Amino acid sequence: KFTMGQVVFHRYASVPVEYAFINRTKKVHIPDFVDEVELRAELDHVRTLRFTKSELHYLRGTNEYQDRMFREDYLEFLAGLQLPEYNLEKSDGQYKLEFAGKWSEAIYWETLALSIVNELYYSHFMRKLSRFERDKVRAEGVKRLAEKIKILKSRPDITFTDFGTRRRFSRQWQDYVVRTLSEELPAAQFRGTSNTYLAMKYSLLPMGTDAHERGMALSGIFHRSDDEIRSSHNKNLRDWWDEYGWGLSVALTDTYGTDFFFSDFDPLQAIKWKGLRQDSGDPFVFTDKALLFYEIFAIDPKTKLIVYSDGLDINLMMRVADYRKDEIQKTFGWGT
Repeated sequence: KFTMGQVVFHRYASVPVEYAFINRTKKVHIPDFVDEVELRAELDHVRTLRFTKSELHYLRGTNEYQDRMFREDYLEFLAGLQLPEYNLEKSDGQYKLEFAGKWSEAIYWETLALSIVNELYYSHFMRKLSRFERDKVRAEGVKRLAEKIKILKSRPDITFTDFGTRRRFSRQWQDYVVRTLSEELPAAQFRGTSNTYLAMKYSLLPMGTDAHERGMALSGIFHRSDDEIRSSHNKNLRDWWDEYGWGLSVALTDTYGTDFFFSDFDPLQAIKWKGLRQDSGDPFVFTDKALLFYEIFAIDPKTKLIVYSDGLDINLMMRVADYRKDEIQKTFGWGT
């Protein structure tokens, strides 16, 4: 969020946007499980939060690629940031939850709102259990985590980053999982987390990639013709490169469709950028397309990276890691 937020702050700070929560699991009527009063209390609390001096100092120092990743004007902006107001109402058995405001301010709501709804949803079920039953739930989670760690220790070739904040069972559970992974697996395998607070807490690398929302917003900003909409895709890539260069040059490939991405990602970008992120569709088909794309431009795919991040579990990660093994570098953003 912070790397995206800085790009937006430097280029599109005052552009009006609206984020909206959409429950894609239509059969689950969230208001039946998440109390509106509790939800409002959590959302209201978020609006009281401010960055501490130590947190801003941490952001000032997080960078392994350049002298400084975050500029002082952006950090000063964060120091005074209050998230914009929200609109919450019930509609057709679901919550209608919207966040409108300047893009530079509203962008931070997404991760927070999703993790709040998820935790309140699971809290509904946990409150119905006895203390012993809650202990059993946690024990089952620990057992499953142990099984995954055992597999990962047998597969040191599988490297990954925690992308789980938005869909976490709870803040406490994500904290436990990230801490345990950092203790049980080598840093070369468990590479870090996109949760910047947990990265700071456990001395991990804060790691993430660009997300769909920037491309979606640019298609709305540059919308006067079909050609302008299409050209906004590459402008989005250029904005990112101009801000961060090679260090963060993993391109998200599916906002406009993967085939369009490969037709629009020019040869010079293919050479310069370190890799690609696959976040929809068949990961094996995507691997084939990526290898063919690099081969067409006579680029050695072994020098490039694919970050897989779509609906992963440990079995899929092993299958993807083994597919066309050693032909291209691979890592995983594990968020489910």
